[in-house]
Amino acid sequence: MKGSAITLSVGILVGCATQNNVERVEGENSVITYTDVEGYEDRFSNIYDDFKDYPVTCEGDCYPATKDIVCEDTMQHCQYQGDRPSIDLNTGFSIKWLGHASFAITTDSGEQFLIDPVFGQFDWPVNWAFRLSEGFNREPASLLTDEELANTDAVLYSHIHYDHFNKADISELGNQPTYLVPLGFAEHFEDNGYAIKEMAWFSSQQINRTTAHFVPAHHFSNRIWVPFIHEDNNATLWGGWVLENNGYTLFFAGDTGYSPHFKDINERYGPIDVCLLPIASYFSEESPRWYRKVHTTPEDAIIAAQELNCKVVIPWGYGNASWRMGDKTSHSALFRLLHMKEQLNTDVPWYVLNEGESVKF
Repeated sequence: MKGSAITLSVGILVGCATQNNVERVEGENSVITYTDVEGYEDRFSNIYDDFKDYPVTCEGDCYPATKDIVCEDTMQHCQYQGDRPSIDLNTGFSIKWLGHASFAITTDSGEQFLIDPVFGQFDWPVNWAFRLSEGFNREPASLLTDEELANTDAVLYSHIHYDHFNKADISELGNQPTYLVPLGFAEHFEDNGYAIKEMAWFSSQQINRTTAHFVPAHHFSNRIWVPFIHEDNNATLWGGWVLENNGYTLFFAGDTGYSPHFKDINERYGPIDVCLLPIASYFSEESPRWYRKVHTTPEDAIIAAQELNCKVVIPWGYGNASWRMGDKTSHSALFRLLHMKEQLNTDVPWYVLNEGESVKF
């Protein structure tokens, strides 16, 4: 681990393209961990990379039927219609779930943030390969109006995986917003005058009256693999985001498995008012340990919400606009969440949205 105060400006001019403005952001208390594998000491690593001690694991029938979810097929093409808890908060955060991991967040002071916006399918050529291998494209995510896009102050990315970062969307979003990204991420932007802040874990960036903190996740990164020629495993960092506005906090976990990093986040920022936690992409008959290492099960997310002291949780990752990677069906994770909430008798309120729906706390 290491931490230091540094801001490094970097830019590369290519042809007639407008140079990007890239800054590396680290603070006194920032954390970066690297692998100790010989020859790959410049690659990033999870803080608790060897963690395996999961507090709870669902056993038996983890996907019982519920009247709260109405589906066209078995746990597929569904809508949630259950009761939603009454939440006595006044944080000023307005949250719109666009689908999968994509959110639009508006603060009480008027800033708008887009988190992991992916509006279409995967970038080429992965969209083509996935279509051939899985046999389907996801349903389109909910779109934003031109006015909403124009009012975006900052775009936040958690990591470079294709279902969280789509290069085709950057040109549509344009160079007016500030882009907050993990370390090593900026090289995936073409030069077009983008303002990009590359951030270490536990570093912070001010966006008008909101402070965005980049925080750890328990995951990995890769995007390009050409056999015997190129690979970029863990060459860019990954993480989540804490937005702090007027004394209130909103946490987006990013793709993550369960580990003690949730307790670390709570120790740094105290109880979290609004938590956006993933509950999907953990299922695999071939590699169950690996999938769970890097994606929370619903019961993992319930424990994480307790450790974060969340005042309300919005789950994500499942849904009609998901790619169903590491899932039994589009909504199996939500069925399991409702089941495990009853089993664990959690007192943390969960507020379930359908894609395109909004809520203000």
